[in-house]
Amino acid sequence: MKCLVVIAHPVTDSLCHTLAQSAIQALSEAGHTVEIEDLYATAFPPALTTAERQSYYAPSFDAAAVQAQIGRLLAADALVLVFPTWWFGFPAILKGWFDRVWAPGVAYDHAGDLGPIRPRLHNLRHALAITSLGSPWWVDRLLLRQPVKRVLKTALLGTCAPACRFEMLSLYQAEKLSTGQVEAFRGRIRRVLGKWV
Repeated sequence: MKCLVVIAHPVTDSLCHTLAQSAIQALSEAGHTVEIEDLYATAFPPALTTAERQSYYAPSFDAAAVQAQIGRLLAADALVLVFPTWWFGFPAILKGWFDRVWAPGVAYDHAGDLGPIRPRLHNLRHALAITSLGSPWWVDRLLLRQPVKRVLKTALLGTCAPACRFEMLSLYQAEKLSTGQVEAFRGRIRRVLGKWV
């Protein structure tokens, strides 16, 4: 498969980058083609431009500034997102990637009556979100009910790529982890990606 790995962390020697390398290695060893979209390394501008926002409901979205990113998304059979969860949401740069790249005419089409949108990402067969959190598991799962997972599963993939199989691996209390705990989590990443065919 063609796998797009999107990394959204500003520090190159961070835990997220370590986890991303585990995913890239597992995908490569399984024989998949890997394309890397490192949003900070490429200084991806997250803010919608005026032209992009004004074209959201126009006959065609103004994709001129993000055509390369759109091309990589549309070519992908599988997607791996690696990012920290900050304030129980996406880093701004990743949210901006969704805003600008998962655009109308790309990831979905507006209904004529502005009703439910119609999906366009029919190629996406698998998606894995890998995230680190400073909080304990119970705050994310029990108190806040996994907001990032719900947005990914329901709002993004559920509407734009409904046939895509989605999984999420969350590494909690990331500032307190031992080497063994990190290695165990990296093993989980390898096991999940090893099942992709």
